Amino acid sequence: MTEPLSTMLDQGAAELGLALWPEQKQKLLNYVALLGKWKAVYNLTAIRDPNQMMIQHILDSLALVPTIVACNAKNALDVSSGGELPGIVLAIALPNLKVTLNDIVHKKTAFQLQVKAQLSLTNLSVVTGRVEALRPGHEVPEKFNVITSRAFAELVDFVTLSRHLVAAGGRILAMKGVRSDAEIERLHVPMLDRASLDRNRRRSRMTACRTEVIRQFRHADLLTAKKRGH
Repeated sequence: MTEPLSTMLDQGAAELGLALWPEQKQKLLNYVALLGKWKAVYNLTAIRDPNQMMIQHILDSLALVPTIVACNAKNALDVSSGGELPGIVLAIALPNLKVTLNDIVHKKTAFQLQVKAQLSLTNLSVVTGRVEALRPGHEVPEKFNVITSRAFAELVDFVTLSRHLVAAGGRILAMKGVRSDAEIERLHVPMLDRASLDRNRRRSRMTACRTEVIRQFRHADLLTAKKRGH
């Protein structure tokens, strides 16, 4: 099983323009193994095939890495991450990025802590609770340069619940399987820079992923928080 997955990871990462170290590749493979081992116990994923886990979980999450790098982010919050996607993958691929995982389900954050320990992810933190109740300087140390979600909620709900945690000039990044133009139109959030939103949505649709390995489009909507004084 390991060799085909390793080959798939190499091919997908290359097509995404990512250079992963051998240690990072091994951690990603080990993470797939942990998902496969504990998926039923922690209700992590409905996917049973390790190859599909690689495609739909690992490579899908790796598609965000160029966008995160372009944001010059020092920290990121992954909301309602469940099986810690994309957060764990980002923590592995970007070891200098401080990643915080958030979920309200205790057994899922217990799994996240298990993965953190087994993969020795020192740049990873886990917090249990509702995202709207998290306070910078209390439950989380500070506001975040990037807030991500994957299959969490409609865009307007995601933004409403998490916007108090985004730093000035930071980004809210929602992973969507299809274009979310209707959800965008329902957004009426003064703190967000709409011009920047429109520009970044065009860019994200171009760079978000369709590769020979991942034969589907992944759209990522980027929303930018206004800087103070604007």
